[in-house]
Amino acid sequence: MPHSFGYRARTRDMFKRGFKEHGPVKLSTYLINYRVGDIVDIKANAAQQKGMPHKYYHGRTGIVYNVTQHAVGVIVYKVVGNRYIEKRVNLRVEHVKHSKCRQEFLDRVKRNHEAHVAAKEKGERVSLKRVHALPREARTVSVVDNAPQTMTPVPYETTI
Repeated sequence: MPHSFGYRARTRDMFKRGFKEHGPVKLSTYLINYRVGDIVDIKANAAQQKGMPHKYYHGRTGIVYNVTQHAVGVIVYKVVGNRYIEKRVNLRVEHVKHSKCRQEFLDRVKRNHEAHVAAKEKGERVSLKRVHALPREARTVSVVDNAPQTMTPVPYETTI
C-alpha cells in the first residue's frame, strides 16, 4: 500500500508528548516574554494544533524577528541544494522556547569580567583565554617490589 505524503506524515514519534507531559499546555508557557533578536528552539507541542510548525522545523533553532499577541515570527536557515535560504516561520508560543545555546558563552563572559576586575584591583595581568586540555604529565613506573608479569591469552574452548 503506498504511503501518504501529508503535511504531518511520519510524525508519530516526532510530535509525541514526553513522559508525564500529556494534557493541556501549562499556563507558564504563556507568561514567557519574547523579544526581537532572541534565539529560540522550535519544538512542536501536539496539544496545540494551531500555529504548529512543519515537521522540517521541529528541533531547529532560529532568531525571533516578529512578536504578536499569541505568536512569534522566527527566521530559520534551510539548506536547499548548495545554498542556505532564509525561511520566516510564524509559530504560536506553545511551540517555541528560549534556547540555551548561548548560555555557556554568557557565563564565560561574566566569569571573565569578574576575573578581570579582580586582577585590576591587585594590579596584575590575567589570561582570560580558553586553554585546551593539555597532555598528561609523564610518569615512571618502578619495578622495585613490582615485578613485570607476562600475560598470555587463554585459548578458546567449546564445550558442546
